[in-house]
Amino acid sequence: MPARTTSDVLVIGGGIIGLATAWRAAQQGLGTAVADPAPGGGAAQVAAGMLAAVTELHHGEQALLALNLASAERYPDFAAELTEATGQDLGHRVCGTLAVALDADDRAELRELHLLQQRSGLDSQWLSGRECRRLEPMLAPGVRGGLRVDGDHQIDPRRLAAALVTACERAGVTFHRQRAARLTVTGGRVRGAVLDDGTALTAGQVVLAAGSLSGELAGVPAHVLPPVRPVKGQVLRLRMPAGRAPFLGRTVRAVVRGSSVYLVPRENGELVVGATSEELGWDTTVTAGGVYALLRDAHELVPGLSELPLTETRAGLRPGSPDNAPLLGPTALPGLHLATGHYRNGVLLTPVTGDAMAHVLTTGALPDAVRPFTPTRFESPPPGPAALPAAQQHGRRAQQARHDQEEQTV
Repeated sequence: MPARTTSDVLVIGGGIIGLATAWRAAQQGLGTAVADPAPGGGAAQVAAGMLAAVTELHHGEQALLALNLASAERYPDFAAELTEATGQDLGHRVCGTLAVALDADDRAELRELHLLQQRSGLDSQWLSGRECRRLEPMLAPGVRGGLRVDGDHQIDPRRLAAALVTACERAGVTFHRQRAARLTVTGGRVRGAVLDDGTALTAGQVVLAAGSLSGELAGVPAHVLPPVRPVKGQVLRLRMPAGRAPFLGRTVRAVVRGSSVYLVPRENGELVVGATSEELGWDTTVTAGGVYALLRDAHELVPGLSELPLTETRAGLRPGSPDNAPLLGPTALPGLHLATGHYRNGVLLTPVTGDAMAHVLTTGALPDAVRPFTPTRFESPPPGPAALPAAQQHGRRAQQARHDQEEQTV
């Protein structure tokens, strides 16, 4: 039986953001389709899955904090619902985070972060180096201090993506396993998209949720094209030998000589180490320098990990926006919505994004928590007369002159 080519909602992009949007839209009774050559792929296959609204706080991003906290609060129920719907374990753990510093400069930077967290009303506790090592005995003796955040948690993004694919299938979402080649716009409104194989899909509403590729879709008018860029991140995976206790009981983060590094221990014995942040366009090459820098910094934090098997090296692309915050909701082009630009918070913001997009698709209005992140904050005015061909401009001016003359006569 051929897949339906007409739907109420077409989601372009089958990463975790697009899948969560499709799942929630289908639950609201909307006929929903997803266009993606490999649903469940994308940045989630590389992400570490830290759900760290508190320790992810950066200066200048306080507006994003409220959205991150709202999504983190929803995560336990979201994960439980998804597990119930699919029978799949997502690897969700409320394990907390310990952010540590190895020298005086890094310690001063961490102290500044602690002050910012306190001013923002967040719960974090400053620890001495000795207290940090008491909490995580495998930490290096040189740790100078740290921040304990018990409210942070984690999830396995690969399991999350797989479960969302299953949940969408069971909710009746149609999958078109092709790349969307171009958007279809007629009469000043989005009508659907055309796939790589020439299949034309029609939909009442379209959600562009293609991650770092969101700004590359042909047919999107320039004034609503999302300003999303790829930001490369290299990540390593190590594994504890069978029968060995994990080196770490919680996520450990640090600034080492000005560079950020994190270690995320999984219950299955995997240890995720990441991540570089590189503005290198579409390059996804795993480099010796990137692997070396991550292992060097991780070894300074936890010297014992150098004996662990290195099981995977991988690079992915985060969808960055000009202000590091997502673009969510309707654009100036009727029928077109965005759910992209999540940068380093894509996994964290999955629950709130899915809920918000389903709400706007069914009611036409964005929830209050999401309104600061509307795409219109970056949109340029639509093309005016200056962008028209000269002859057409002259015709419009002549028409306006005749109108003005008639007004004066009256």
